[in-house]
Amino acid sequence: MAPRLEDENPDRLYMVTGGRSNVADDGLNLVTLIVSECDPTPGMQSEHVRILRMCTSPTAVVEIASELRLPVSVVRILLCDLLDTGRITARNPRPAPAESRLPDPDVLRQVLVGLENL
Repeated sequence: MAPRLEDENPDRLYMVTGGRSNVADDGLNLVTLIVSECDPTPGMQSEHVRILRMCTSPTAVVEIASELRLPVSVVRILLCDLLDTGRITARNPRPAPAESRLPDPDVLRQVLVGLENL
């Protein structure tokens, strides 16, 4: 059975990230899709290897964190390492077209008031 996240050894997290605690704004959010651009190579960090194998098809950052059982902040650091070396690409989902977005809440309130007055 895998250890629970809250049981994670802080020293291990320090080693996994090389002592880094955050990254500059990398544009990665929970739903950013990650895709491997190469196979793992000998000598790579085990977490990097797992990410590359996991992301042969687009995989969300949150899914990667869940599978690795690591905090998202740690996974973002690992992903930045792979992005910097060109081993992965990251794609943010496209925003929905304007016509498929929900109507303005004020318009919905006015419709509700109109219906209540009937």
